[in-house]
Amino acid sequence: MHKQAAQPLLKVIVCLILVLSIISGCSGNNSADPAVSEQPSASPEATQPADNSAVPATFKAGTYKAEADGKDGKIQVEVTLDAESVITDIQVVSQNETAGIGVEAINKIKEEIIAGQTLAIDAVSGASESSTAILAAVEDAVKQAGGNVEAFKSKTVVKSGEGKTEQLSADVVVVGAGASGVSAAVSAADKGAKVILIEKTATIGGASNLSWAGKFYNSSAAVSSGLKVEVEKEIADWIVNNHWRVDAAAIRQYVTKSGETYDWLTGKGYTTTFLNFGGEQLHMLPAYDTRQDLLKAMLAESVEKGGGQVITETTAQKLITGSNGEVTGVVAEKADGTVLEITGKSIVMATGGYAGNKEMVKEAFGFEGVNGGLGQNIGEGLQMSWDIGAKVPDNFGGQMLHQTLARATEKLKAEYEPFEASYPLMLSYLPTLMNVGPSGARFRDEAATLTAVAAANTSAFNGAYHLVILSQAQIDALKTKGMNGLKAPGLPGMPPEFYASFADKFTLDQPWKDADKVFESMVANGDGFKGNTIAELATNAGMDAAVFAADFKLYQEAAKTGIDTEFGKAKEYLLPMGESGPYYAIISEINNLCSVGGLLVNTKFQVLNDKRVPIKGLYAVGVESEGVLFNDTYVGNGVGLGYSFTSGRLGGEDAAAGALGTE
Repeated sequence: MHKQAAQPLLKVIVCLILVLSIISGCSGNNSADPAVSEQPSASPEATQPADNSAVPATFKAGTYKAEADGKDGKIQVEVTLDAESVITDIQVVSQNETAGIGVEAINKIKEEIIAGQTLAIDAVSGASESSTAILAAVEDAVKQAGGNVEAFKSKTVVKSGEGKTEQLSADVVVVGAGASGVSAAVSAADKGAKVILIEKTATIGGASNLSWAGKFYNSSAAVSSGLKVEVEKEIADWIVNNHWRVDAAAIRQYVTKSGETYDWLTGKGYTTTFLNFGGEQLHMLPAYDTRQDLLKAMLAESVEKGGGQVITETTAQKLITGSNGEVTGVVAEKADGTVLEITGKSIVMATGGYAGNKEMVKEAFGFEGVNGGLGQNIGEGLQMSWDIGAKVPDNFGGQMLHQTLARATEKLKAEYEPFEASYPLMLSYLPTLMNVGPSGARFRDEAATLTAVAAANTSAFNGAYHLVILSQAQIDALKTKGMNGLKAPGLPGMPPEFYASFADKFTLDQPWKDADKVFESMVANGDGFKGNTIAELATNAGMDAAVFAADFKLYQEAAKTGIDTEFGKAKEYLLPMGESGPYYAIISEINNLCSVGGLLVNTKFQVLNDKRVPIKGLYAVGVESEGVLFNDTYVGNGVGLGYSFTSGRLGGEDAAAGALGTE
């Protein structure tokens, strides 16, 4: 780095301010000696350095520690500012953000802050929480130093590509670099097509970087392991279970062709591991920290080797159409502001759906829970396609609802160890506690909590959240006997990543120390409720007191008699609530992993218009096309990932054939 030249007058002003600061006895709250570093050179995207004349009299150079809440915990930083209030260095001391998504966002934001000397930076797409956290932490450090925060926040970054337009061309253009988009780009390139793949984030792999396993029917690994699915029965049962409101040809294609995808991925170096999961043919993805690199290697060996490009941090904005309505390209914008006009003979939409668009999900499906998928998936690909005549499917709105979440978890992690902070979460998975909806009405046999999909969908059908009711007597039992005290039939069926940090304590007989304190903290944080009586709990939780009292009485009677007349809950799960308070209510929400569908496709993955006729040049793969397989909601048994890889592989081949005239 080199020190930039400053205007003579500016130097004089700075010197005067520094002298005045010394005379006035200015001091900071950091004991570090003032450190004057060389000012970093500005990148092409940055504006000129901060106005040094705005250095306040209370400013003190040095290195300051700060932290803020990220997506997966605290992000701790050390920020160094020199005597001219220039941020010279940002070191991330500690963070737990997702590799390849949150971590890349943190690094990118760091670089932009230093280069532009500004806090007015847009969040990285797909990692808004991580982006916001690093910005907040640096802002706190600037405040500690006595710096002019408003000056940093008001200074915008001038994008180097602002006002520029570039024209690119390819045979096949793929929008979105998740599992389906990468597969489509690779398979199209393997068929001889020149491919351009664009991705709005800095990450390759999308949701596949966070997922566990996919289903590839009758893969060579499954068959050699002795597990073979009867294809015709599987297809017939699938159709019936979805009330016949599906594309039978699409189901047959996936069931009969997905096994080939296992071998295809293996041949590309993306090795999955077969697992007989209770008779389900699941294939575990590679280690989390290797996935993005493996997909990048696939792209390098096919797309880039064939003369194509992979362009990240580039967001598609609209489709280009010809005089006859055919799709001929896409307009996109790069992170530096450059507009790309990319023409192609086949355009493949693989933008991951719209589960990150809360308003869109609410309107289409009525769901008000938590988006556990990718925040960047907000439906632009669907809207662009609808705008040029793509049909909105009759079953539009389906989601993949999966795990149960406790709203209290993240705040509690700031006060307690992960095991203690997860007390409310673990209880939301036990069948021996009473569950009620927002009104106070019991709505299910709580044994539904033993199956993730059943738990999720029964809850979502009854409101934005449900409440798990807990008595003091039950807390006392947890403190001495752990989950055995609540007669838990087995460990809570949470995803492994939920308990990875406390696996040694994740046992049925582990006593729950400080349980009283944890649930009191939950209430204090606003993530649950308490009442000394049932009536008081109802009032505090916003339930209808009469409704809750009536169902609580029925539940108590069922626990005494062993007969649940409302929902038929098994006797062994009917645990008495206790005759006296206090009572607690845990706010439990449902995790939505992704949306399902939005575009109607045929078995060549061509997008159809309102007349169900293919729109020339437009294809769709992945979850946006997955609605052909399901009546409404996908139940989460490995099909999501299996279909993404398979539809991408097959759809890419079809797109290449359409572009090269080899259909």
